[in-house]
Order: sequence, then C-alpha cells, then structure tokens
Amino acid sequence: MIRLIASDIDGTLLPYGETAMPQRLFPLIHRLRDRGILFAPASGRQYHSLRTLFAPVADEACFLCENGAVLYGPGTEEGAPLLSKTPLPRQEALELAHTILGLSGCDVVIEGQTVNYVCGGSPAFLRQLTKGHGNLVQTVDQPEDISEDIVKIAAFCPTGFDEPVKILGPRWGERFHMAVAGLGWLDFTLATKGSGLSELCAGLGLSLSETAVFGDNWNDQSMLHAVGRAYLMEAADPALRQALTRSRADEGRDAPRVCENVCDELEAILQCGP
Repeated sequence: MIRLIASDIDGTLLPYGETAMPQRLFPLIHRLRDRGILFAPASGRQYHSLRTLFAPVADEACFLCENGAVLYGPGTEEGAPLLSKTPLPRQEALELAHTILGLSGCDVVIEGQTVNYVCGGSPAFLRQLTKGHGNLVQTVDQPEDISEDIVKIAAFCPTGFDEPVKILGPRWGERFHMAVAGLGWLDFTLATKGSGLSELCAGLGLSLSETAVFGDNWNDQSMLHAVGRAYLMEAADPALRQALTRSRADEGRDAPRVCENVCDELEAILQCGP
C-alpha cells in the first residue's frame, strides 16, 4: 500500500524551462491526501521556493529540500516541523565554495536552511535565482560571512560540466555526493535524496516500501533505488535506467516503471488503488 509519494521537480513534474506547476496536479494532491497518501516534493530547491511552487497545497505537503539535507513535515511555512537538517562540515564547505568561485564561467550558491547565499553573482544570475526559481537570496562578500549551517553547495556551470568535474570531483565528488541536478547545476550535499527520504519516512512513521517516487536525473538515483515503487521519466538517461534496473533487482525490487506524465500516473494510482 502506498502511503507517501515523492517527486522530483525539474525535468519530472516541471519540464525544463517552465516555471509554473501543472494546475491539474493540485486537485490530485488533495485527492491523495483524502485517501491517506501524503505528497512530498523532492528537490534540490530550497523550502520557500518549493512552497511557492506548491502554494495551493503547501500546508498539507511534506518537503524534501536541498537534495535531502532539509526536511519539513506538513504545516504553514512558519509552523511546519523541521524533521531533519544535515549540514556540511563547515571548513570543507567553505573550501569548496572558494574553489568554485575560482572556476571560470561558474557561479556558486551556498545554501542555508531557508536562504541561498551568493558571492559576487551577476544581476542576471540573481534574477534567475529570485524570479526564475523563487528563492530567498542574500548576497555576501565572502563565504565566511555566512553564520548559519551550510546544507548544500551548488555550482552553476552554464558552459558545461567537464572542466568543473575534473577539478571538483577528485576531492569532493564522493565525499559530498556530487550530482548533476538539472541544466547547468552541479550539487554537493552530505545528504542524498535517498537518505533524506529515509529520514522523512522515519519522521512520519512510514516505511520506504510504502513509498512511490518519480524522478529523472542522477541526483534522484538513491531515492529511486530505495523505495517500493519507482517511476523514471521516459526522457531519462538510459544509463540511469540500466543502473536502477540492476540495483533494484539486486534488492529484489521491480525495475523502475517508465513515466511519460506524473499527473497521469497519480490519476492511475487514485483510480486503481495504491
């Protein structure tokens, strides 16, 4: 029986380049809740950005933010319970941020629990974060000016990942779960969406076997591997589908299902039963 549905946003629920969620999604989330099934956006985005995207249902949803580093239960933006936060080791996070700042053509976003911090970003980049992604953003002169815990470092690499990965990967790739997280974005967290989903289920008193997940990218791999029912978007990297099929088979789980449209699959779950 499915009791929780988690879904990636960019490339899964929201086609790349679009900024508004499909309106048919919100009545589906209401109907799922009426059936006792919780819905959780699962994204590298921050809490405020996700709540803005899901405004009609925000108070009744759970939120897996910052690739699993920040988790909230249902409730208002000010009153929802913080279920978990996984900060990066501060000194290593600052070193990583400075390294990204030194890369040609890359911007760095240093992420706290609810705020994105930007050092030296262009006006266009700041507009992309605030207007395009709906993030709460604060500019700082240097990473050391951030006083709160750092939960994620994101490198924005619009000209490609090859050179940044060569430089960043050997030191931080495995340590901080480096993952491509969308067009131009390379994320670094101590948490993963898989570990975050596990902690979210624990906080809600649910089992991963009672969870369905939708995703499309490599930063979704850990949560797609772990759950009872996995949906991988039709346009996903074939290598990701092969890797998930193998890893899930090793654990005795079904291969990921092909998904063309998340809303259609949610409707099917409601029609056919969990």
